[in-house]
Amino acid sequence: MTADSEQWSPGSFTKNFSWGDESSGLLQLHESIRLGFAGAMSDVPRAEFRARVEGSYRPDYIPMNFFLFNRVVDGIDHLIADELVFQALNEVHSPRFDKLALFAFNFSFAGKWRGAKPYQRRPALWSNEYVKKRVDRQFHWNTKLINAGDIEGFVFSDPRYTGKTVRKLATNLNYLYRLGRLSEFAETRVERWWVDALFLALDRLIEDRKLDGKTPIESRYGALLSRSDFQAISGNRSVEKDLATKHLITLYTACGARERFSDELVKERTALKLPEVEWLFANDYRPQGAVHPTNPQILKNIPRACAMLARYAGFDVIDADELANFNAAEFIRRHTRDALANLRERRIKPTMSAEELTRITRER
Repeated sequence: MTADSEQWSPGSFTKNFSWGDESSGLLQLHESIRLGFAGAMSDVPRAEFRARVEGSYRPDYIPMNFFLFNRVVDGIDHLIADELVFQALNEVHSPRFDKLALFAFNFSFAGKWRGAKPYQRRPALWSNEYVKKRVDRQFHWNTKLINAGDIEGFVFSDPRYTGKTVRKLATNLNYLYRLGRLSEFAETRVERWWVDALFLALDRLIEDRKLDGKTPIESRYGALLSRSDFQAISGNRSVEKDLATKHLITLYTACGARERFSDELVKERTALKLPEVEWLFANDYRPQGAVHPTNPQILKNIPRACAMLARYAGFDVIDADELANFNAAEFIRRHTRDALANLRERRIKPTMSAEELTRITRER
């Protein structure tokens, strides 16, 4: 499926979704996901999700149709437990979640359910294209140029848009951009929400291919991500992000893609490398942290069962308590001390003085 051939329909997005005060961000979405999945990292029937959320007077169709991913299993509509759900269930609501959720909306892969219209598989392509073509390519992430009028003109002028009016969509979308902190996407440094977004993008891309009977092979995950315009949708591109992408795809692959949420599947995958794996599942089930030694900004919370797999992918693993209070500067200092200690133990010493090294450097 390509965005250029898709119909743009406003769907139910033009309704008042009543997500409270702007200062609360996407708190209502966070709570709806926690409630709808009943706190469990497992796929849930769409009807059950809606019944749980509907009684709380929180939005139901907007989360199901625009933010989450749908698929039919044995004739029953399900919402899948992917990275967005993982973050909602394991982390308190924060701006980090809001940015991840807005990315999910803009990425616009919602899957299929019985009775869904073809355009609902990519329900917010009007936002996807606006971010990609207007915010990224033309505004270069100067989000001060975004307003409802500009959104309205962009969407209404595109022949793919089928709505009779666009004003309500434009004002709602502009408001959502503020709730989800689109302005903070301009950061060129690797941030935790962006790391989560990369995992979410791969989750959605792989699941979307499966709807067509195709299962991408692990060695093609990088190409799959590149073709999806992930870089344009997830904010300002940078060398740091490009380098981080390679490491994160390695981690994602090592953890088994969406199998990372299944203890049994992770046990099978880990046992191929380390037969004694029961200790990974004892006592503490809180997510662990995987941090890449070349850049402590590349920090990902992962299910505890993936810890050993993360090590094989070249990441250091930190426990839940350290993850909650992670200090990048201290991580660098500790690694430097460990590296120096390792050199001393191996009796490796410099062959020239600092003065000699400085002189050689200046001569060049």
